[in-house]
Amino acid sequence: MSAIRLNNENFNQVRNNKGLSLLDFYADWCGPCRMVLPLVDEIAAEREDLLVGKINVNDNPDLAREFGVLSIPTLVVMKEGKILKKVSGARSKDQILDLVGA
Repeated sequence: MSAIRLNNENFNQVRNNKGLSLLDFYADWCGPCRMVLPLVDEIAAEREDLLVGKINVNDNPDLAREFGVLSIPTLVVMKEGKILKKVSGARSKDQILDLVGA
């Protein structure tokens, strides 16, 4: 499965997901974000058990505000609509997998 580009219109699939969700808040102009995006895509392809979503903060400021995103990239792990973990800054693939309990 590939990462889903999330926005206000389709975000309910995350809120309604009973399993784990990994969200990547990013911006196209952000260098560290460009380092993390391919890793998030790899994880989405490898982990069928995760709903993986990417949220462009410039296009979706309401979602960024809702999640208290103050710096990017920010990674959020959710389950059943609740935030379990939230970290900011670039991470390695192993560090991202650790967030989701791989």
